[in-house]
Amino acid sequence: MINIILMKRKTLYRILSVLVTAAIFFAACTKEKSDIRLIPTLASTQTLNIKSDAATVVGFVVAQGDGFSEKGVCYSTSPAPTTATSKVAYTGQNNTATFNVTLPGLAYATKYFARAYAINASGTIYGAELNFTTLPVVPTMTTTAITAITGNAATGGGNVTVTGGAEVTARGICFGLNHLPTVSDTKTSDSKGPGAFVSALTALKGNKTYYVRAYAINSAGTAYGPEVSFTTLVDLPVVTTVDVTTISKTGAASGGNVTYDGGGTVTARGLAWGTTANPTIAGTKIDGGNGLGAFVSTLTALQKFTTYHVRAYATNSVGTAYGSDIQFTTLADIQTWNIPGNYVGASYPGTTMADWSPDKSPQVISTIAAPDKLEGYVYMANAANEWKFATQPNWNGPNYGDGGAGKLDANGGNIASTAGYYKLNANTTTMTFTAVKTAWGVIGDATPLGWGDETALTYSPTQRIWQGVMHLTAASIKFRANHDWGLNYGSDKADGKLGAGAANIPVSLESDYAITLDLSHPNAYTYTANRWGVIGDATPGGWGTDTNMTWDATNKVLKVTLNLTVGAIKFRANDDWAVNLGGLNLSALSNGGDNIPIAVAGNYTLTLDVLKAVPSCTVTKN
Repeated sequence: MINIILMKRKTLYRILSVLVTAAIFFAACTKEKSDIRLIPTLASTQTLNIKSDAATVVGFVVAQGDGFSEKGVCYSTSPAPTTATSKVAYTGQNNTATFNVTLPGLAYATKYFARAYAINASGTIYGAELNFTTLPVVPTMTTTAITAITGNAATGGGNVTVTGGAEVTARGICFGLNHLPTVSDTKTSDSKGPGAFVSALTALKGNKTYYVRAYAINSAGTAYGPEVSFTTLVDLPVVTTVDVTTISKTGAASGGNVTYDGGGTVTARGLAWGTTANPTIAGTKIDGGNGLGAFVSTLTALQKFTTYHVRAYATNSVGTAYGSDIQFTTLADIQTWNIPGNYVGASYPGTTMADWSPDKSPQVISTIAAPDKLEGYVYMANAANEWKFATQPNWNGPNYGDGGAGKLDANGGNIASTAGYYKLNANTTTMTFTAVKTAWGVIGDATPLGWGDETALTYSPTQRIWQGVMHLTAASIKFRANHDWGLNYGSDKADGKLGAGAANIPVSLESDYAITLDLSHPNAYTYTANRWGVIGDATPGGWGTDTNMTWDATNKVLKVTLNLTVGAIKFRANDDWAVNLGGLNLSALSNGGDNIPIAVAGNYTLTLDVLKAVPSCTVTKN
C-alpha cells in the first residue's frame, strides 16, 4: 500500500515505525498483489513548501519487496486525480520508504487534488487523496500615459488587469524625480480592486522630469506597472510679502522674498501698492530687482492717515505671481504736547510724574479731524501753580508760555493758575490757548435734580477720575461741567465712550448707581454707571438672581441686610458677570476674585465700598 504523508520529520518517523510494524503484522494475513504486502488503512497526508506555482508532496510506500517500476504523485484541479491527468514520477533511490515529489508549473491561487501512486506488473495503486491551494501572486497592471500637464500638476493612472488571486487592497501611482519610484516615494491612493483608475499628481515643481509607475497591493505584495515619464511646464514663481514696518505719516517700508522661480527665470520682482485691496503691477509699483531672494521696498510720498495695500510680486516667462495683501495705515497728523510745571508731583500722587519734567507730565493731544487743535484735562492741586506747553518730551522746544491775552509765546513766562481741574486747549494755527477750570456732575431726567442742574461728582486725585453714587430712575443722563451746556458729554452708543455733545445715555432700571467719569486720556473720555448687588448660593436668589444694594450716604458705602445660608457670595454689577468683585481678603477685592465664603447661616449686613482705588467690603452677622 502507498501512503502519502506530509509532516515534520519527528512525526514522520513515528508514523514509519507504526506502519512498518503494521506491515509486518499484516504480511502474514493478506496478499493483495503478487509481491506487495500493504496495510489495510492509509495514514493522513500533507503538502510541504506550497508556493504560487509549485508544491512538494511526501509519499510513503509500505510493501513486501520492491517490484515497483514507477512511483510518484499525480494531481489535478478535480478530485481523484490519476496518472492519466498530470503526474510527477519520483526519480530518487527506490530502496527508501518515503519519497518527495515537487509539482511544478502550478497555477497561482488554485485548489489542487493529489495522490501518491505506484506502478508494478499488476497495475497502479493510489494513496489517500489530499488537497491544497497555491499562493496568490502580486497583481498585474499597466501605467497610464500622463496627460493634462501644467507647471504644478498632471493626470495619470493605471489599470489593474489581474488581481493575482487575492483582493487588491490599495492602488494608485507613485512618482518622483528618480527612476523606478516606489510606494516609499510620493504616491496617490485611488481606491482598491481591479480595473482602471485615474490619479491626480499635485504639488509638482515646474520644468522638472518626473518618473511615474502605477502600483497595486494585495496579500502577496506590491506590484508596479511600467515606468512612464513626463516633464512639467514652467510654473509661476512663489513670493511672500514682508510685513510693513517704519510706518510714518508719509512713508513705510515693506518688500518680499522670492522663494521659488517656477523652474524658469525671475526677470522682475518688487512691490505693488495702492489704496485698494490686491494691487497689481498695472498700478503703482516699486522695482525690487530680479532672481530669487529677499528684497526691501520703501514707500514714500504717502498721504497722512490713509489706508494702503501692498503685495510683493515676481515675474517669469509664465506670468506674474503675488504675495499676500497686507494693509496698513499711515500715521495721522496728530500732535502731542506736554504740560510741565510745579504742580505735577502734588497733583498726581502715586505716579512717576514729576515737576518740570516734560516727559513725566500730563499731555494735550490733537485729533485726526482737527490736527491743529490740542486738548486735555489737567489737575492742579497747589493753591498757586505755574506751567508751560512743551512740544517735545524734553526742553528742546519750542516751548510756549503766556504771551498775554491767551496768546502762546515761545519767549513767554510761565502760565499761572489757581487750584482746580482744568480743560486745556491749544491752537497751533492761531497760536492761542485756553485753560478753563471745571467741576463735573451728572444731569438728566434720571438724576435727583433732573435737567435743571447737575448732581455733583467728586474728583479723586489717586484714581484720576470723577466719581459719585446717586439714585437714578429709568430715564437718561449726561455729564456736564460748570452748570453750563458749553461743556457736556454724552454717548451715541451707550458703550462707555463719551463724545462732546453726544446723545443722552439711557438708564434702563431705577436703582442706586456708582458713577465714574474719566477725562484723564485726551480725546478718549469714558464713563461707568454701575448698580450693585450680591449673588451666590448663600443668598436668597442663589447664583441666578442678584439681591440689590442701596447707597448709605452717611458711611459712603453700598449696603444690604439679608438672610444668608452656608455657602458663598460675590458682588456683581448690573446683573452681569462682566464686572464682579470677590476675594478672600475683604479689604482688597478684585474683579473676578474668589467667592467669599459664608460659614454660618444667619442674618447679615453687607457693605461694599467701590469708590476707593481698591474696592473693599464688610460681612457682619447681626
